[in-house]
Amino acid sequence: MPCDDWLHCRCYKRRTILGLALAPLLLAGPARTAEEGEGAKPPAPDDRFAFLTGPKKGQVARAEDLARGGPQVQAYPMAPDGTVRSDSRLNLVILARFDPAALTDETRARAADGVVAYSAICTHQGCPVNAWSNERSAFVCSCHGAIYDPRNAAEVIGGPAPRPLAALGLKLKDGVVMVASTFSGRVGATQG
Repeated sequence: MPCDDWLHCRCYKRRTILGLALAPLLLAGPARTAEEGEGAKPPAPDDRFAFLTGPKKGQVARAEDLARGGPQVQAYPMAPDGTVRSDSRLNLVILARFDPAALTDETRARAADGVVAYSAICTHQGCPVNAWSNERSAFVCSCHGAIYDPRNAAEVIGGPAPRPLAALGLKLKDGVVMVASTFSGRVGATQG
């Protein structure tokens, strides 16, 4: 066997051994573990919301902070101990406020005095739903143009998204917007 082939074979064996040693770590992937802590856990009942951007960045969201009729604001859930659950992008939420009479029965049941909350992760390819259509009074994913109706359970009303955004049940306590129930469905893009 020529020397170059022998070196190649030796390296291949070393890579195989390293690959086998690292396989459990690589296969584990992004799975959440207990050690990750509160910042990576999904929204839970009694969480509040902290604004992601704008003049109130980092502050607790109150119903009065949300413009009636939109647009939406982005926020992360905040655990009762003050930990902002921003360690997972899947926790990004959009909040909006509407006249309760303008909401469908299903949406009104999850809302708190017209305030609604949905996952901010588009169901098409996982981009953030971060734009607003004044014409349609609807959420828009700026990547591929999926449009969601916030007054009707974030139903898809345009674009490539295959399903509505997951919704959170809400409640108000002294005007502070809080989680009442976990997401209504799977968060994020449809795989397949």
